Amino acid sequence: MRRTIKIDKNWHFTGFDGVRTDVQLPHTWNALDGQDGGNDYKRGTCVYDTVVSKPEHQKNERVYLQFHGVNASSEVILNGETVCTHDGGYSTFRKDVTELLKEENTLTVKVDNSVNDRVYPQKADFTFYGGIYRDVEFLVVNEAHFDLDYHGGFGLTYTTKVEGKDADVRVLSYVSEKANGLTVQVELTDAAGKSVASGTGNDVMLHVDNVHLWDGLEDPYLYRLTAKLVQNEDTVDEVSCQCGVRYFHFSPKDGFHLNGRPYPLHGVSRHQDYKGIGNAISKAEHDQDMNLIVELGANTIRLAHYQHDQYFYDLCDKIGMIVWAEIPYISEHLANGNENTISQMKELIVQNHHHPCIVTWGVSNEITISGAYLKKQMLANHRVLNDLCHQMDPTRPTTLACYAMCLHWNPVAHITDLVGWNLYLGWYVPFLWLNDAWVKLWHLLYPNRCLCYSEYGAEGMPNLHSKKPKRGDNSEEYHRYYHEYMLEFFKRYPYMWAHYYWNMFDFAADARNQGGEPGMNHKGLVTFDRKVKKDAFYLYKAYWNKKDHFVYIAGKRYEKRSLSKQTITVYSNLPEVSLYHNGTLVGTKKGHNVFKFDITLAEENKLEVKAGEFTDSCVICKVDTEPKEYYLEKGDSSNWM
Repeated sequence: MRRTIKIDKNWHFTGFDGVRTDVQLPHTWNALDGQDGGNDYKRGTCVYDTVVSKPEHQKNERVYLQFHGVNASSEVILNGETVCTHDGGYSTFRKDVTELLKEENTLTVKVDNSVNDRVYPQKADFTFYGGIYRDVEFLVVNEAHFDLDYHGGFGLTYTTKVEGKDADVRVLSYVSEKANGLTVQVELTDAAGKSVASGTGNDVMLHVDNVHLWDGLEDPYLYRLTAKLVQNEDTVDEVSCQCGVRYFHFSPKDGFHLNGRPYPLHGVSRHQDYKGIGNAISKAEHDQDMNLIVELGANTIRLAHYQHDQYFYDLCDKIGMIVWAEIPYISEHLANGNENTISQMKELIVQNHHHPCIVTWGVSNEITISGAYLKKQMLANHRVLNDLCHQMDPTRPTTLACYAMCLHWNPVAHITDLVGWNLYLGWYVPFLWLNDAWVKLWHLLYPNRCLCYSEYGAEGMPNLHSKKPKRGDNSEEYHRYYHEYMLEFFKRYPYMWAHYYWNMFDFAADARNQGGEPGMNHKGLVTFDRKVKKDAFYLYKAYWNKKDHFVYIAGKRYEKRSLSKQTITVYSNLPEVSLYHNGTLVGTKKGHNVFKFDITLAEENKLEVKAGEFTDSCVICKVDTEPKEYYLEKGDSSNWM
């Protein structure tokens, strides 16, 4: 039976200075310099090497080297011989190395994240961390096994069709040449492990009576699908995956539908990096991110701008998140990059087809940001990718995210089945009301075209404050004001199929210099280290999370204020809130999500709010002059472009 042996210890890393140091995987060489600003983080070729013992295996077994994420291009050398190369920093790849193995083996991996014109991404608002930042393993399998050589897949996938209370699950399995003629036995078991359907063959239709649907956050029910390769009544290989049965569609009239009912999608985008760690994160960081997204109340995640770790897609399946999955075809069309977009798309679909959480394949992001250069080639490549997605997976529609400056009729916006727009109206350009004007014009021109906001947002620093918040000041107060408008804005346009806030977490963008902290994009609802939930986090929680009751006083970090007259803002998902000022009831208000109270400051002001059994409190002080640390220095607002 197949087994994996992790290769994570006793590695050596040789960087740009030629010094060889000891490291443990996962690892990136840009964990610090990719987050400190200056757009000068190290990009080029570095070398990892280790000595590893040959894994125990029988004569009728094969040994694969398996990599789950090496950014961005890699050359794998075993005992002095190049066994494979790979272009694309976010997907799984592997190679059969059985014939090259000795008792002790020198494994060398050359990793390159340098600037070039053929491997994506090359231009974008995030750091392209170099390194072996996900797991490396030996995978030992019988010579007769489920296919391991097709775009990093594991040899098993399925599609579902629901008819009334029942469902058919079509299971496709792929085997190695040595397995031709052997028997494939397929079984579907429920969450308790009980068999509900079984069959034999590489293409099997399983019928499920009274099917239990995978129903998003409400009921993310998962079956388990298992395929066994049988030879003379002995199982020689076995693969399995979670199996969610659901059906969905997108409507230009009322958005996303799940299992026959409207299911409005409201969510966030996510980058995979952490402060001081970069992208070399563990399951603990993945779990923390998911817990925070669940607390927020999001029901969908745009996993941008590349293929994420399989562990996180599994979490989305288990939690019930709806997912937009995409490749890093972003910002500019590379002169020699077409082949790489195709290979990364094939890997994304093959490796993730089985996840019920995924409902759309993302073809590109802001691809017109570099203007008209290679426009014809870019449009042609989009059509190729769109057709490829439909050919490989007819069950899911395609989408893409348009650059804010694209006009409604830009041809790139009319290639995929769905479309999203990255619009920062009210942040990069003035006037929040432009959001309404923009969407109304779109719906007037294209009433039958499904539209979403794939990105929107504003910078917000929890240490910056303003008595007169305005666009561009990076204050927590404007951040809050912006989001209060946007959440009401989305309620006015229920025909939009989703909206994704950019971004759930602050993330590294080494070319940026905003908010007094260079190297970062600060639009997140949570800080880069995941330690501070900004005020806007609780605003979203009030709108989206209807189960986890709470009350929260916004502006509590704005401790020293010079204006006597103050409006205190409270967020809660309960219908009634009371505010107390130095022990005296200011008032009780009924409403939804946002509650505002006017007070006059004393020298010291203890504020307490109550909503049912829930309370929150803070202390703010009246001062003559607010601390200069609340405000940005002039000119400290350069963008990444």
